[in-house]
Amino acid sequence: MLIVGLTGGIACGKSTVSRRLKDKYKIPIVDADKIARDVVEPGEKVYKDIVEHFKDKIPELLLEDGHLNRSILGKYVFSNPDDLKILNGLTHPAIRYAMAREVISYYMKGYRMCILDVPLLFEGGLDTFCGITVSVICDNETRLERLQVRDITLSTEDARNRIKSQMSMEQRTEVSDYVLNNNTTVVDLYQQIDDLIKKIRPTTIRTMLEYFPPFGIVSAGAIVATRYIHGKPRYVKKTA
Repeated sequence: MLIVGLTGGIACGKSTVSRRLKDKYKIPIVDADKIARDVVEPGEKVYKDIVEHFKDKIPELLLEDGHLNRSILGKYVFSNPDDLKILNGLTHPAIRYAMAREVISYYMKGYRMCILDVPLLFEGGLDTFCGITVSVICDNETRLERLQVRDITLSTEDARNRIKSQMSMEQRTEVSDYVLNNNTTVVDLYQQIDDLIKKIRPTTIRTMLEYFPPFGIVSAGAIVATRYIHGKPRYVKKTA
């Protein structure tokens, strides 16, 4: 089964691409954002760890029903990089585990390919396990405008902090196998998606061979090895 890593900066249109792949092409999606919401539900271990660490720093951390106030938490951590690292350290292991279970379930059901829809695909090193990586990009001013339309409570400074906390579009372009440019219209984006699927969708014969254990093991090993030897440059986060 071909695993396609789909990523993109905040407000670049990654979710639009993901929905198109699911609705038109019936490709299963492993949605890291949805999983991230699930693992911080009240009662989950990650939820308890977040409350323990942030309750004294963020007075409005919890809503009346006990759920995390994700908007307030997001504003705080994107303005405090050290706490953003701590939050990621609490959530990412649980998210990876849940994603792996979903991928295995789709493999067992015989799908040709699945999509790993992950905002921090390269930052988290998950691209290593993908046969192909795809980034959705657009210019920062467009992202800024979309962010403030999506969440009217975000100030311009808050929106810029969220954009600045992520990889640049230049970095994404450098390390991705394919890039979808979302600076124009949805129609144009859909055409790019259609063209991409024509290039990357595995044939029925290849899929059948990959479900034959010896070939599947060799194929999976070759993908990982290629990422290290001949693949795109690896993303390395710059430190201050």
